[in-house]
Amino acid sequence: MGPEELQQALAPALGDRLLGVEPFAGTAGRVRFRAEGALDLFRAVLALGFTHLSTVGGIDWVDHREVFYIAWSDDRKQYVLLSADLPADAPHIESATPVWPSANWHERETWEFVDITFDHHPDLRHLLMPDGYEFHPLLRSFKLHEPEELEVKTRHV
Repeated sequence: MGPEELQQALAPALGDRLLGVEPFAGTAGRVRFRAEGALDLFRAVLALGFTHLSTVGGIDWVDHREVFYIAWSDDRKQYVLLSADLPADAPHIESATPVWPSANWHERETWEFVDITFDHHPDLRHLLMPDGYEFHPLLRSFKLHEPEELEVKTRHV
């Protein structure tokens, strides 16, 4: 399956929420979509045989955030890349967990590190950071603490 065939297969389900499908090396294509079409896109991609969601991630581009998904098809032996831009002041998108349960931890990690909220996620809580941790370390606005601001414990041997 190539980008043109993928575009034709997804267009009926998404309409103007499908922004385009472009070639992306090693995949069936890169599908760019509007966030409000997320669940319809996920279901359509699943129906095309992309049954395994292998990655969910996010990128902070300062003026906006990008969320991306990589799904695999055993039948087609290829990946598809899904990508949506989200506003930096309210980065949220519908959770993919109803379609791909494997999205659960990936979305938690993306929320934790890049501050993208996944609406209707069944358990959006910290995965790697301690409970109550208020920072998102992969945001470009995140500043590392200066060493003199941290309590440094030394070990004498």
